[in-house]
Amino acid sequence: MKRIITLLMGMALFVSVQTAGAQSPLSLEIRPGVDFATQKMGGSDLGTGFGIGAVLDYRFMLHLSVYGGWGWHRFTSDDSFGGDFDIEETGYTFGLQFLHPIGTSQTNYFIRAGGIYNHIELENSDGDITADSGHGLGWQVEGGLAFALSDKWQLKPGVRYRSLSREIEVGDSNADADLSYVEVGVGFVRAF
Repeated sequence: MKRIITLLMGMALFVSVQTAGAQSPLSLEIRPGVDFATQKMGGSDLGTGFGIGAVLDYRFMLHLSVYGGWGWHRFTSDDSFGGDFDIEETGYTFGLQFLHPIGTSQTNYFIRAGGIYNHIELENSDGDITADSGHGLGWQVEGGLAFALSDKWQLKPGVRYRSLSREIEVGDSNADADLSYVEVGVGFVRAF
């Protein structure tokens, strides 16, 4: 079994080196965005949120890459979990990206799918964290366009859907903290 795994890994490495040879396989993306919750949380509507993230992307095949990064998102709420709290989601993201040219142009479309390993915090009006769900797994999908600005820079507008279900201790009881939202953002990408 070890020989088969070693052989498959060697073949994958050979194919990835052959198909990704000419262009730089590593890039860094910084992405600010605006977030729109798709459901209530703690019995209350969430206001429009905002966030920022950074993703390191490694292309191992001509159109396929693996990515990992970190992100922070903040939503306002007037009366969630029995109080006036802001909701923050912070943590890590990972997955696969498919990037493909549109015809013969310099414009590409991209599709990402992956997971998140995030936690949800409640923050009071003084800026103190009053509750933390602890990290847990969620998922995300994303799509958009990638415009080449130069050999090293791209602009990537896109739409992302994220979902994270956690439980959070508020006072003496536990409550469901299900957060799902659509993010509209623009990534600024630098290849290395």
